[in-house]
Amino acid sequence: MGMRQEQTDVLVIGGGTAGFGAAVAAGRQGLRVTLLEGTTKIGGVMAFCPGMPWGGGYPQDRIIGGLIEELTLRLAAMDPPAAEKRPCKLENFGPEIVYDHDIATLTMFEMLEEADVRVRLGAMALEPEMAHNRIKRVSCCDRNGPFVVASRIVIDCSGDGDISAKAGVPFMLGDASGNMMAVTISFHMVGVDWAAAFADPDPYFQQYASRGVARGRLHPDLGKLYLMRGFHDGTVFCNSVHVRGVDGTDPVAVGQAAQEGRRRCLQLAQFLRSDVPGFENAHMSILSPTVGVRETRKLEGLYRLTGEDLARATRFPDGIVACDNPIDDVMRSDADMTHEAAIGAGGFYTIPFRSLLPSRIKNLMFAGRILSADPVAFASVRGMPQCMAMGQATGTAAALALRLGTSVQEVPIHALIASLTEQGINRLAECGSN
Repeated sequence: MGMRQEQTDVLVIGGGTAGFGAAVAAGRQGLRVTLLEGTTKIGGVMAFCPGMPWGGGYPQDRIIGGLIEELTLRLAAMDPPAAEKRPCKLENFGPEIVYDHDIATLTMFEMLEEADVRVRLGAMALEPEMAHNRIKRVSCCDRNGPFVVASRIVIDCSGDGDISAKAGVPFMLGDASGNMMAVTISFHMVGVDWAAAFADPDPYFQQYASRGVARGRLHPDLGKLYLMRGFHDGTVFCNSVHVRGVDGTDPVAVGQAAQEGRRRCLQLAQFLRSDVPGFENAHMSILSPTVGVRETRKLEGLYRLTGEDLARATRFPDGIVACDNPIDDVMRSDADMTHEAAIGAGGFYTIPFRSLLPSRIKNLMFAGRILSADPVAFASVRGMPQCMAMGQATGTAAALALRLGTSVQEVPIHALIASLTEQGINRLAECGSN
C-alpha cells in the first residue's frame, strides 16, 4: 500500500484559537481547508486550561470584532446564555469574556463544520517538503500511520512553529537569554460561596497566600492567588499554579511539569478549603489535562513588533487587529508576574500583518503566539482574542493570494484590510489603512 495522499487549498496546522480563526476565515472564502490538530479537541489553551477567560479583547472597552465577536454573540444569545462580558479586577486588565467551556467548544466545532473545514483530530504535521521557496507538501501522521498533504498555502498556528522552523524560518526561543514564561495548570473549585470568598478587597488573596507559603503548605510561587468567578454560579477558576523553567518544545519536560502542577493544584485546593472563607464546602474539578504553554518559538517575520511600538500606540498601515492588553509576563526565569500597562489609558495599537509573514517562503504564514515580536510586545499580544483575529487575517489573506495568483507577501494590504473590516474587525479604518 502506498503513502496516503491528500490535497487541499489551505493546510492549517494547529487547532487553537489562531488555527480556528484561520480555518473558518479561509473556509468561508470557498477554499478547501484542512485543519490538523494533534489532540482530541480544538481550542488550544481553552482545551488545556478549560474556563480560561477570553481576555484582552476590548481595547478602549470595545470588542476587537470579527470571529471572536461572532462566537461571543452566538454563545450569549443562547437560552440560557453561555457567555457574558465581565470586568476583570486584576490591575490593568480590561473586561473579559467568560463562557461555558463545553458549549463554546461545541459551537467552535459547528462553525468549522458550517465553513466546510475538514478537521483532522489526532493528526500531527511532521516535516515540510520544500520546492525552492515554497512548501510543496507536508508529511503528517495519525493513528493509522503516515500521510502527506499537498497544499497551495500553509498556515502555521501550532503554537510552537515546528513546521515553520523546519522549513527554515529563523526564530528565537523565549527571550534573548532563552528564558520562557512559566507554564500553567488550572482547575475549578465548585460549590464556593462567592460572597464570602470575594469579600476581601485584595484581588490576589495575598494575606491568605503568604500564610500558606510561610507554613509550607503552598509552593513559594503561590504568593499571589489568581482566583476568578467562573461562568457558573459557585464556581471559581483557579489560574494560580505556574511552573517555571519549562521548555515547551520538549514533550518530556511538559509531561513532568504537568505532574508537578497537579500536585500543586491539589495542595492549593486543600488550602482553599481549610483557610479561605467561602471555600469550606467546595471541591476541586476540571483539572487541566496538561499544562498550558504560553511561549516557545517566536518566528522571524518581515516585521518584528516591539514594546516601543506598543508604548507609542503605533497603528500600522497593515494592522490587522487592535490591542491594548497589558504586558502580561509570567514568571520568566526568576522574575515575578507583571501586569504593567502596555499603552497609555484610552489608547490602542495594532498588530501588523507583516509580523505574520516570513521573508522567504512564498506560501507560508503563521499566526498566534509564534508571531514575530520581541518579549515585551509578545507579553501583550498573546491573548486568545488577538490570536483568533491573527488567524482570521491569515485565512483571509490566503484567499486573496490564491485568487490573485500572488505570494502571501504580495497580498494587497488595502484589499486585506477592506475584507477584514467587512468581516467585522473593528478600528482598522481608524488606522488610515483603507
